[in-house]
Amino acid sequence: MKTNLRKLIATVLVVFAVACFGTLTAFATDDTAATTAATTQTTETESTNDHNTSLSVGLIAAALATGLAGIGGGIAVAAGAPAAIAANSENPKTFGKSLIFVALGESIALYGLVISIMILSRLT
Repeated sequence: MKTNLRKLIATVLVVFAVACFGTLTAFATDDTAATTAATTQTTETESTNDHNTSLSVGLIAAALATGLAGIGGGIAVAAGAPAAIAANSENPKTFGKSLIFVALGESIALYGLVISIMILSRLT
């Protein structure tokens, strides 16, 4: 039981690290905040806002879609794959059914990736 728990924790930590990397990438690519801060410092009286809020929200949404779907997919595979292997070792006829359950868990992460690509394609 301890090894399964350790594997689950390791999987969740890896997926969490990938999600954090995606979020940091979204913040790093949005450099309009620095130009807005520079513009605000030079002209205090001008009230124009050059910050593109829809771009920022879109990048954060894409990062969250990928990251959270990756976390969910990792948890699903971490729970489903050992059960599929155990069922297959007891009865080899269950290979097809167990493969479907593992693939469904992996497809969650792919759905998140597709959604983030769709979000990124809409950004201007």
